[in-house]
Amino acid sequence: MNEFEPRIIAFLCNWCTYAGADLAGTSRIQYPPNIRIIRLMCSGALDTAYVLKALLEGADGVLIGGCHPGDCHYQSGNYKARRRVAILKNILDQLGFDEDRVWLRWISASEGQKFADTVREMVAAIQEKGPNPLRTLWGI
Repeated sequence: MNEFEPRIIAFLCNWCTYAGADLAGTSRIQYPPNIRIIRLMCSGALDTAYVLKALLEGADGVLIGGCHPGDCHYQSGNYKARRRVAILKNILDQLGFDEDRVWLRWISASEGQKFADTVREMVAAIQEKGPNPLRTLWGI
């Protein structure tokens, strides 16, 4: 049986979610290997063009992880990320693309288990949706 294995790109804040992913690894908490992590200094530094590029290049989902609201090391980066993702999801919806392929989650450095659970939950949700339709539409 050929089961679909989603490819997920994760843009993670260096101070919180990336440290949470690191904690999951050092604590030997298992999570699916479907995720490719890109570390950012802050979730507020994420340009939504990178999310769109990942989706257009065939990623089945994008996870954006940042500090909990009020805990940002740069004061307001996670609030900027939240606004940008809301606008991005609105645009994706207007284009007829499934906005639920883009997730924004707040995971602190001490929440390794939450990071692993989030990845498991996202992989299951994306497997249910199937491959990204843009993968074949834009494929050459």
